[in-house]
Amino acid sequence: MTPLEVDPTPLVTRPVAVTPRQQDASHTPSQQILWVYLLFFISGFPALIYQIVWQRALFTIYGVNIESVTIVVSAFMLGLGLGSLAGGMISRIPRLPVLAVFGLVELCIGCFGMVSLRLFHWAGIHTAGASLTATSVLTFLLVLIPTILMGGTLPFLVAHLVRISHNVGESVGMLYCVNTLGSAMACLASAAFILRLLGEQGSVTMAAAINLTTGGVAILAHFLFRDRVHPEIPRKAAEVADHAVPLFPFPLALAIVGISGFIALSYEILWYRAYSFASGSRAQSFALLLAAYLYGVALGSHFAKIVCRKPAPENRKRNLGVISILIVAANGLSFLVVPLVAYGARIVPYTLTLPLVAIGAGLLGALFPLVSHISVAPDHRAGARLSYLYLANIIGSTVGTILVGFVLMDHWSMRGISVFLVVVGLSMGGTIAVGATHGFRRLVVLASAAALALGAVAIAPPLFERVYERLMYKAEYRPDLKFAHLVESRSGVIAVSADGTVFGGGVYDGRFNTSLVHDTNLLVRAFAITAFHPKPRQVLMIGLSSGSWAQVIANHPSVEDLTIVEINPGYLGLIPQYPAVASLLQNPKVHIVIDDGRRWLVRSPQRRFDLIVMNTTFHWRAHASNLLSTDFLRLIRSHLTPGGVLYYNTTGSGEVQITGATIFPYAMRVLNFLAVSDQPLKFDGEALKNALLAYRINGNPVIDLTRAADRRKMGELLGWADALGVPDPASAPIEYAPSIRQRNQDKRIITDDNMGTEWLWPAR
Repeated sequence: MTPLEVDPTPLVTRPVAVTPRQQDASHTPSQQILWVYLLFFISGFPALIYQIVWQRALFTIYGVNIESVTIVVSAFMLGLGLGSLAGGMISRIPRLPVLAVFGLVELCIGCFGMVSLRLFHWAGIHTAGASLTATSVLTFLLVLIPTILMGGTLPFLVAHLVRISHNVGESVGMLYCVNTLGSAMACLASAAFILRLLGEQGSVTMAAAINLTTGGVAILAHFLFRDRVHPEIPRKAAEVADHAVPLFPFPLALAIVGISGFIALSYEILWYRAYSFASGSRAQSFALLLAAYLYGVALGSHFAKIVCRKPAPENRKRNLGVISILIVAANGLSFLVVPLVAYGARIVPYTLTLPLVAIGAGLLGALFPLVSHISVAPDHRAGARLSYLYLANIIGSTVGTILVGFVLMDHWSMRGISVFLVVVGLSMGGTIAVGATHGFRRLVVLASAAALALGAVAIAPPLFERVYERLMYKAEYRPDLKFAHLVESRSGVIAVSADGTVFGGGVYDGRFNTSLVHDTNLLVRAFAITAFHPKPRQVLMIGLSSGSWAQVIANHPSVEDLTIVEINPGYLGLIPQYPAVASLLQNPKVHIVIDDGRRWLVRSPQRRFDLIVMNTTFHWRAHASNLLSTDFLRLIRSHLTPGGVLYYNTTGSGEVQITGATIFPYAMRVLNFLAVSDQPLKFDGEALKNALLAYRINGNPVIDLTRAADRRKMGELLGWADALGVPDPASAPIEYAPSIRQRNQDKRIITDDNMGTEWLWPAR
């Protein structure tokens, strides 16, 4: 039989009797099991650190837009799936030295981890400007070796433990439990201190050291146990069976774990959107969510281990009943997580609602060991069959990532996707329950499943009403807040309040306003550009948001061309609805590109600009350092013309200010913005006055000196230069490089590796 063939009627056997020779090592099996559990637990810790750091490093290279995110996540999953197949084939080797093989795998992963970031960086340099297809292939190849190694360990470890315990469910359940428990601990540690203290390179170095140590210990354990034997399952179970009972049909088992993987990953995507919105898109929100998710899977797997202590055929009906109950309960709770988090966000910190995620994930996490128990016979093919189930689960998860995260989120709301998932989940649970019952009970089960699905559809509108208002980041929330516009897409959530305030991902992102005199969004910083660069002709703007800044810059008397790179296309549908900025999209000088700003710069090495403007978001948000680091500033520098200026938002961060003032010899702070250049900078009040008098937006003058309010605003701006030399430079509207460097000399310079202030806990 080839590895891909599936016997439709697997047989279950009773354990083989232990010979007198084997009695001498009667304690060895339990000792080996403990060693396997311990080593697999430890291996889960570095695996999650790699995942977090490698994905972030690849996002830095290829962008954090949804296309790149989908590619990177799918590449990881595909590698794990191929690894499971490889591990399944290896598991069929007779007398496989499992601990030694596991040790070699850990050593290989550790060696790759040591050089991984350098390899990614080298690949990024040599593939700048690659197409989406080329990026997909390269990303897959970069993570292929380590993910295959990681995905291959579970099948042959399961096969090894099945030879000892003769119980598939217990083996899968406990291995799943200990490994995900180690990963969950890594998530918590990463959020709390690892990434903040060690940065990317330090984190993967620590992970590699754990792999190398684990690998060495596993090999030593192999030599410790190599002369001790344990009962083996014959290659043909029928040779020793005095009875044979067919197990649950394997194709149906593949379908169940595949659909459950799809549902689990789809819910995780929705949960992440909710928690990211509630936290203001903090980097820690993903790590904490993943930690809760993995802790839940670990607990669910441990519960499955307890349920699976008896042979599968003897409890087939009961196991099917347990599976159906778990599916129904998991989908019911998972459907309620987002509304419950939204209602709880106004009462308790969002972190205190994470147990809801753990419970939902735990109910779903128990399915894989249970399904394995009733569909995989404890014979020599257990590891191979388990690998097919694992692959099906990964394929389902990948489909969930692509279908929900990449497709459905562009067409359906969070409520619509939640209803879709709960109906799919309840339908699967009801179908399985039908198989566990007969007669009149089947009708009751079908009616109950249909009633639950219809009930979920009915209660969804009130449950999800104003869900994003309730989920708002606590610092931005107001009891009377109600969104006039809400744009949900795969690129994120944009909300606009009745007064024209824009919120991106739950955090303030600007206002629809272009008035300098009635300035509600510090638009004075955009008008102040003329004071240090009177004649910018070619301008690049990274980030569009409300379009207010873009409208001001596009109407600058000297600007000939404005290129705008925006990652979220949702803003393009909002701008035409606000008269102050609606004309921007028809301005012939304006060219808008939907892409990740950093990736666009890498792909456009020939472009040069007199001025680059970035009204970037808060420095503590996830991936903010990608636009603030020394690495990015050097990339920007290569795109500036001689005398060109980079002008960007520091959001009040001393780390951001000292980083810019270190990379560029000349710097000037304008309120919380920083202008940096290779040429001297000076605040020229006369040039600013002349430009403001010539400014027109939508045909209307920006400053009209016949009005008292306009004269006061002009005097205020021209008086900024008089604020130089005050005792407290930080309180002055403008400040030059020497003072910036002196004032922030104790601050850390932001790099891609240390990720700036993203992982400070709590974020400042």
